This record gives sequence, C-alpha cells and structure tokens, in this order.
Amino acid sequence: MLRYLTAGESHGPQLTAIIEGIPAGLKISEETINVDLARRQGGYGRGGRMLIEKDQVQILSGVRWGETIGSPVTLCVVNRDWVNWQEKMSPHERHRDEKIRVTRSRPGHADLPGAMKYNHRDVRNILERSSARETAVRVAVGSVARAFLAAFGIAVSGFVVELGGIKAERRGLSSDRLRELAAKSELATYDPEAEERMKAFIDSVKEAGDTAGGVVEVVVTGAPVGLGSHVQWDRKLDARLAMAVMSIQAIKGVEIGLGFDTARRPGSQVHDEIYFDSSRITRGEASGFFRKTNNAGGIEGGISNGEEIIIRAAMKPIPTLYKPLSSVDMLTKETFEATVERSDVCAVPAAAVVVESVVALEVANALLEKFGGDSLAEVRRNYDAYIDYLRSF
Repeated sequence: MLRYLTAGESHGPQLTAIIEGIPAGLKISEETINVDLARRQGGYGRGGRMLIEKDQVQILSGVRWGETIGSPVTLCVVNRDWVNWQEKMSPHERHRDEKIRVTRSRPGHADLPGAMKYNHRDVRNILERSSARETAVRVAVGSVARAFLAAFGIAVSGFVVELGGIKAERRGLSSDRLRELAAKSELATYDPEAEERMKAFIDSVKEAGDTAGGVVEVVVTGAPVGLGSHVQWDRKLDARLAMAVMSIQAIKGVEIGLGFDTARRPGSQVHDEIYFDSSRITRGEASGFFRKTNNAGGIEGGISNGEEIIIRAAMKPIPTLYKPLSSVDMLTKETFEATVERSDVCAVPAAAVVVESVVALEVANALLEKFGGDSLAEVRRNYDAYIDYLRSF
C-alpha cells in the first residue's frame, strides 16, 4: 500500500514528504511535479505569500535516472522565506525570545484549541504546522500518484464549480473539454461567464476586507470497476476519499456524486439504472455494463463501478480577514481585534489542485491494493489480466 508522511512548518526551512510503496520503474521528474506546484500557487485572489515563494521540488531519494527504484521517495520543497525566520523558528535554545511569543489566537484557525491541547503559551507553535502552506508538499506527493495513475490511463482533474454562491454550468461538455477550459481559467473553472461573476465577487469581498470560499469538484476518469471494497469500513473507497479530502485545511464538507441532493429526491431520481452493450467491449471498453446516469459518482457500496468518480469539497472562506474579527488574548484574557498575517482573499482554485492531489493518492493506493506488485511492470501484468477478466464477465 501507498502511505506518506509530511513534515515542516510554514516558516521553517522546508517542507518534506516521504512516500512509501511506489513501485519501481515509474518515470517521475522534478519538472513535472513543479508544474503542479505552480498550479497550486496560481489563481485569482491569492495573497502576498505567493509573491515570496516560487515552489520547486527536490527529489532526495527513491529515484535514480528518472525512475523510481522501489525504496521510499523523499520530496522536499524549500521555504524561501526561511531566511527571514531563522531565529524566530530556530530549533536551538539559544535563540529563545519570549518577547516574540504570539498569544492572540485568530478565530477560525487551530490557534487556541491547539495551544490548549499541547500546553503552549505561544500559538506560533500551532499556526506554523496547521497552516495551509503544508499543502505544497502534499501536491508534490499527489503529482507522483498522478504519474502512476496515468500509466494505467487514469486521469484526475479538479475544477471550481461554485464560488460565493455563483455556480459553473457544465452544459454537457466532455471531461477532456472541461480540462481544456479550466486550464485557461484564472479560477480553474470551465464556465467563462460564471468566472467573470466570480471574479467580481472576489473583488467585492476584498474591498470589504473579507474573504471568499467555494466548492471544488474532482473527476477521476478511467478508473476500472473494483477499486475499494464493501467488506470493511476502512476499505470503502468513498470513505477513504472523504477522509483524505476532509484532512485538507479549510475543507468543511465532502460529497460524492449527487451527495446531499440524494436526500432531497425520491429513489427513482437517485439510483443509476444498469445497462449492457457487448459492442462496448469490441470498442475497447473494459466491460459491457454501463449506466446512462452517474448519480452515484462512480462508487457503489464502497467500490468503484467503472463510471467517472466525482467528488466535491466545500472550502470555507479563509479566516484571516483584513477587517479582523474579535478574539481574546490567551494570557491576559483581554479582548482584541485578531492579528492579520499574510493572507489570500480567495484560495479556492488552489484548493482544487490540493483536492486533486489527495484524491489521486487514494485512487493510486486503491489501485495498488487491488493489483499489487513491486515494479510497474508487475502491476501492469496484474492489471491487464484483470481487464481481460472483466471483458469476459
């Protein structure tokens, strides 16, 4: 199975990830990963930190001559701003300075509950790690997972589908066309008309010293039937995807397929009818079974059913406001207006890239769980044999 850990603080020297379980023989490069890192930093409404950092990955282990070798892969993203924080974030006792402690917790952040849990009197010990800056290295991990999935014809694409209550219209476009349109959009959306209204909304909340949230959608195409399992709670693919997406900073809700709309409709308007067409197999499909609708979002009973996997995530507005909210000093208990750290007005397009990344990792994990193998060639043999089996089912 694939697993990974990240380490590092927002203003520390670097962010690091170690990925275990990537089969040998997968081609990856720093240049390819950097494309995804740049996508995460872009988007209309980003703030000052994006002007400081230009994220670049370093591959430190597990890859030789452009291919994975089966050992753990270590990825590093250096924080350029570290040069200004070397004493404030120093690991050495000699640099301790009680005068720079942060005791004023910001509403909507992990500051106060984290300080209470870990017995800190300086919330910087919490905010540095809880910062969404950590997602930079998760995007790097997701880029490796995306390369693995691409070897099996599986693509993962993220879009902004709602922002400030303004919804993008898909209008029956194919997934390939959606990707083309979103790639040209500053808001990673496929609806140019909605994008203009979204931008106007971002401008209005910026003027008011406020922030904007939204909804992102990730579509997985090419996933075969049979990823995940119904037999245990922690093997269900939708459960694993939901946990991964909910682990992202500022994500407050997840739905798959119709999601919450399933509770508002009768069953006849929810469940996807099943059809069979043998000619689909002769055209190269893995199975003759198919559905004309995809309300289930490609997962039934915790198992992928061969349709597109569709998952959406709700991102709350960023809690650091330029018109600050009220809070209480942790030590003096005095009321104050929350401090303002560098912040975005809207980071929903970046969230689309991050959600893509964690979804790619979980789908890759499920693929390896199903087909196994220590090398890409071995996984390919197992995968091809399974696809042949599906065609004969």
